[in-house]
Amino acid sequence: MGICDNRSIIVTGAGGGLGRAYALALAAEGAGVLVNDIRREAADVVVSEIVAAGGKAAGNSDDITSMAGAANIVAAAVETFGDVHGVVNNAGIVRDRMFTSLSEDDWDLVVKVHLKGHFCIASTLARRWRDQVKARGAKIDGRIINTSSGAGLQGSIGQSNYAAAKGGIASLTLVQAAELGRYGVTANALAPAARTSMTEGPFGELMRTPEDGSFDHYAPENVAPIVVWLCSPYSAHVSGKVFEVEGGKLAIATGWHGGPGRDKKARWNPEELGEIVDALVAEAPPAQKVFGT
Repeated sequence: MGICDNRSIIVTGAGGGLGRAYALALAAEGAGVLVNDIRREAADVVVSEIVAAGGKAAGNSDDITSMAGAANIVAAAVETFGDVHGVVNNAGIVRDRMFTSLSEDDWDLVVKVHLKGHFCIASTLARRWRDQVKARGAKIDGRIINTSSGAGLQGSIGQSNYAAAKGGIASLTLVQAAELGRYGVTANALAPAARTSMTEGPFGELMRTPEDGSFDHYAPENVAPIVVWLCSPYSAHVSGKVFEVEGGKLAIATGWHGGPGRDKKARWNPEELGEIVDALVAEAPPAQKVFGT
């Protein structure tokens, strides 16, 4: 028996890295997993691994960045497993450039894959779940697991496109949680630090596999347990959270809060704002530093 028995979960970008680790862990806990990756051969390898271990899985290579592709992905999961109980939005790319060197294509592609990709599948599923609730008159137990990033929470030098998309995903998660709870759907996000194809360039040396057999701090498998738990029935009371995961550490990001203020009860004059702004800056808790500064 596993904590995800009788549940079916879509995992995007599951042909390698974090997505593969999630798919394997979910299947090991009883979930039927739709392994989505634009590299169909990579997806099929993961499916073979799951099936060889006695799990249930199917491969898919439809495009996450269009509503038509998302509809095909959801339809494939329904056809294979009978229903869909959750999605782990994991697929992503990077096109790292300093802001003044960033092209329009660099911006559009990263935002499309990350932010629009998260929207398309979640929207397709949310509409399906809403219609099920209306038809059955009872709440379902759906899960949306999004992928933000430390870059999205605090910024990262050379990654303005990626940071903007990941910050958008964190905000999207909050809205999904607020709007979809009425249907029995939770939405949470991850900010994982792990060794993947996207981190090989900037963090390759830092995240390399230890040669002495010690704990592999940046192994993708370290992030998988919280994904499995969030996809399970046991997490129904947790929504609208961003979990930071690195090695054996699990934390919740606290996000933006209203801070110190002054209310004049009238319109401010520009010349008097210098003193006011300086006082507010001094009183406000400092933000975490941007990565790379």
